[in-house]
Amino acid sequence: MAAILDFRRARMRGGEWGGFRSMIWSGLLLGLLYTNISWWTAPGPGPFDRPLPKAKDPWAESRRSAEILREQERAPEPAATDSGSAISGSYASTLRVVDGDTFWLGGDKIRIADIDTPELHARCPAELALAQKATHRLENLLGEGPFEMSPIGGRDEDRYGRKLRIVSRGGRSLGDVLVAEGLARTWTGRREPWC
Repeated sequence: MAAILDFRRARMRGGEWGGFRSMIWSGLLLGLLYTNISWWTAPGPGPFDRPLPKAKDPWAESRRSAEILREQERAPEPAATDSGSAISGSYASTLRVVDGDTFWLGGDKIRIADIDTPELHARCPAELALAQKATHRLENLLGEGPFEMSPIGGRDEDRYGRKLRIVSRGGRSLGDVLVAEGLARTWTGRREPWC
């Protein structure tokens, strides 16, 4: 009798017990597989049924700036400014546009503080094309006649040493003109990608 028990124990340790263990693991795996399949095919909202987030409206800023410009056109003409704040033809020879939001005036590099435009050292062809359009448009806007520059509250210069200024003509922000034409964005405090 002891020999028969020893033989059964040996078989349980070896082949049969190993087979029994395999059956247990197979059952567990099949159970998990069945559970996962029933979860994926169960009626009701699944993980991919939730609505996608709404895309940001790319023209919202342009519409906002266009509205600001319409309001400015309806506003009465501003009072005459001091001769020190209006930039006229005397600086025309020293005016050089760097890109859509930066230009040199005399010895000062000016950064238009209320906008952000694409960079000429672009990451993609679309950004480069838009940057070139913004640069040419700023050249035209600044060349149309005298303009005023006013500092923004808090900071006089950015970290690159450029003077931060709001540039306007007749009470109308030239930055808002660029935004309304789709060549710039309103400055939000940080750069965002154009590609």
